[in-house]
Amino acid sequence: MQYQEIFAELDVRSVSYALVGAQGQFARSLLAQTRLIPGLRPAVLCDQDPGGLFQLCGELGFEPGTFVITETGAAVDSAAAAGKIALTSSRRLAATAHADVVIEATGVPELGVEIALEAFEAGSHVVMINKESDSVAGVYLAREAASRGLVYTPADGDQPSNLIGLVSWARLLGLEVVAAGKASEYDYVYDPAGESVRYLQETVDAEGFGRHWQLGARVADTLRHRSDILRELPQSTAPDYCEMNIVANSTGLVPSRPQFHYPLARIEELADIYIPVEDGGVLERTGVVDVFNLVRRPDEASFGGGVFIVVRTSDANVWEVLRGKGHLVSSNGRYACIYLPFHLMGVETPLTLFSAALHGRPSGGRNPRQVAVMAGRTERDFKAGEVLAVGGHHHTIDGIEPLLLETNDSTTPVAPYYLMANNELKTDLTAGTLIELDMVAIHDSALKSAWKSGLQEDNKAATNRV
Repeated sequence: MQYQEIFAELDVRSVSYALVGAQGQFARSLLAQTRLIPGLRPAVLCDQDPGGLFQLCGELGFEPGTFVITETGAAVDSAAAAGKIALTSSRRLAATAHADVVIEATGVPELGVEIALEAFEAGSHVVMINKESDSVAGVYLAREAASRGLVYTPADGDQPSNLIGLVSWARLLGLEVVAAGKASEYDYVYDPAGESVRYLQETVDAEGFGRHWQLGARVADTLRHRSDILRELPQSTAPDYCEMNIVANSTGLVPSRPQFHYPLARIEELADIYIPVEDGGVLERTGVVDVFNLVRRPDEASFGGGVFIVVRTSDANVWEVLRGKGHLVSSNGRYACIYLPFHLMGVETPLTLFSAALHGRPSGGRNPRQVAVMAGRTERDFKAGEVLAVGGHHHTIDGIEPLLLETNDSTTPVAPYYLMANNELKTDLTAGTLIELDMVAIHDSALKSAWKSGLQEDNKAATNRV
């Protein structure tokens, strides 16, 4: 996209948005950025606590009198006509407010689908921040939007969209993407003096870690030693699988394996890790998605929730020149890592809003297929009637290990992780069981219908191709 085109269009029109789930950190960063962009206007903000939204708007510097609490459609329309921001607890009012774009940021899987469909009915594009909903229903919702001449898209500023964009950029340049991935959420900070590693607020002894600081020629062995030394610390998290599910569906890249490799890796090592086993790396196949855990010293930069791709090099001379300019080229010169070491949440999201509203384009040129499914495997025995409750900051199901599987004939009965969430088990399950749809009492819902529709359309398309 040519950004000067957007500037020109904003001279003659503005873009309005409705935001559902407007008191999260993402929402705050978007609203704060909106204050700096004359051509962008929040029309409706929705949260269960409108009074809290009122306070938030004041904190962010919106002029007093430009935002008002409303709970009827007529009041929302009046606020819009007066150029004011409507604050409401009604997600239906927000979804049907005829804003250019509806942003869904509740994190509730079922709500995400319902809000998106309501927005389509009202003629609005949809930006899906709710990755839990997107991982289950994104394929269906993208097709539903396209059938109406609308856009359904993830958001710039979040890792899935940033990585989809990076993969699309590489492919446009003719580069073969061997692997694509992201850093997991938090860094593992190694203190050489104390031989310890800090992860969030926890510090653990890491005796011997320094001996494995350099990757060396035996890459897999070094990574195994690092992981063993830090076995007290968590080394995987459910949101990573959810986000890579979205990337896989959008790019056609497949999971590297059901449980990601999660190497404890330094940035400069990625081009030697995410390459085929026969070249010294960890990949048993190429064209995959995966996640790594960043390990660094306190004086080194964070990856900051960034994303990366590893590509196959072509002309050796060209890439040796690029190595000399500081780019990450593998030891054997056959691969290179290209990365964006950050994601800026709502600070970047206005780019997606403008792309959708002004150009009718999704972020990253999205055309998703049901390539992968985020599934779950029991880590303990379960009894029939137990509810697979979702909780915590990372929206996890206690006792259920997340996996990312390719979608094919053998995995179609699998229950998507966030479709089974908050539903009862119909049968006893032993530890190590891959949970299938008929094991869970999943009632008919918009989310279930969207999952099945997306899967059926993909199966039909695959049959037609054959």
